[in-house]
Amino acid sequence: MRADIRMAWTLTRGSGRGEGWRIALTALGALAATGFALAAVAVAAVRGQVSIPFAHGLLNQPGERAGVVLTLVLLLVPVLGFLGQCARIGAVHRHHRMAAMRLTGATPAQVRRIAAVEAAFPSLPGSVAGCALFAVLLAAAGHTPPPLAWAGFAVVVLAVPVAAALVGVLALRRVVASPLDEVRRVGPQRGPRAAFGFLTAGALISAVGMLLTGPTSLRAAAFPVLVVALVFLTGTGVIWAAGASAGYLGRRLTRRARQPAVLIAAGRLAHDPWAAARTHAALLLVTVVGVAFVGVRGVMLEILHASGTLPEDLAFYTTGIDLAGTTVLVALAISLCGLAVGTAESLATRRRGLAAQAAAGVPRTVLVRAAILETALPLAPALLLAGIGGTAVCVAYARIAGTGVPLTPLLVPPAVYAACLLAAATSLPLLRRAAHPAELRFT
Repeated sequence: MRADIRMAWTLTRGSGRGEGWRIALTALGALAATGFALAAVAVAAVRGQVSIPFAHGLLNQPGERAGVVLTLVLLLVPVLGFLGQCARIGAVHRHHRMAAMRLTGATPAQVRRIAAVEAAFPSLPGSVAGCALFAVLLAAAGHTPPPLAWAGFAVVVLAVPVAAALVGVLALRRVVASPLDEVRRVGPQRGPRAAFGFLTAGALISAVGMLLTGPTSLRAAAFPVLVVALVFLTGTGVIWAAGASAGYLGRRLTRRARQPAVLIAAGRLAHDPWAAARTHAALLLVTVVGVAFVGVRGVMLEILHASGTLPEDLAFYTTGIDLAGTTVLVALAISLCGLAVGTAESLATRRRGLAAQAAAGVPRTVLVRAAILETALPLAPALLLAGIGGTAVCVAYARIAGTGVPLTPLLVPPAVYAACLLAAATSLPLLRRAAHPAELRFT
């Protein structure tokens, strides 16, 4: 293990300009994860009933603070997904030296460990910088946490690089570097995924039926559990739909499409359909939560205004709602960054093929449209299912509350779809360089 750590440190120090982006993005992700985790520890360290002049009293009671802590912890999910995308980029860009290590006797497990430790090294300065920034914010606010909180801060600073390394191992579990200087991704059999998708859909329908047809008291008591189950099941089904629809559309369009851009995108989707599910997983989960939140927010505000809540009390409730909405927006922004990173990784991996197509006379506009279609085609059915799942949660909540169903959740999937296309378009400058015929000299 020591030799692997020394090797990873040597490779990190000798990284070229091309890997600077990977290191910077990994450090940025570690900084974000550290900030969220430190904020959760700081809020959790507050004991009893206090008076905090922030957030209209939202942090004064232990029950409300527990909800804030849970919200901050949930923000770590998209951040860890982002770190996983960074680890995949590093593995692809370093496949030449991975092959060299295999030739010198390294096993595939050692290669994965070295790549994972390489993901942990850039995370350490990001984690330390996040802790220093958080300490400055605490000093500016005049808040002195108890000693137990500082111990928790130290644990977070050390735990974030460890988490980044574990995410790197998980992200690279199917990447095998061979001694013949090539990287192949080995995936599991896809047959059980279809059965799992049908089981997920059946469980989702059963949960919705139980929520909508059961007694009023049962519906109110079981609503939080059923909401979590609905979001989880819908998110799982949406991720499965992204991969399954990508494979289906790829095979279908490869046989019937006539436009060159569609043919290129379809061929890519048919070759590796589950790449879309890996890249879009966190984004699709956030979309399900976002659709449900927008609907529930509308119902809650309608209930508060109808009950004649006083303005000072209304501020307490709206602050909590706005905090949850800000959390969803931050998670969406992080997921979009992960989508942009994943698209750039895909283009960098295929630079030789893109250069060969450009040298053969394929117009760059065709390659640009093909790159956008690779994101647009599998996302459309997945986001449609995400909208349906989130709307089911909203309808269930409106039925329990006895109010009308708001129409604003229907706007969330199209907005997320447009944002995804814009995020994918940020990688197009890399396409210009990757599709240059000069890249053929690396073949």
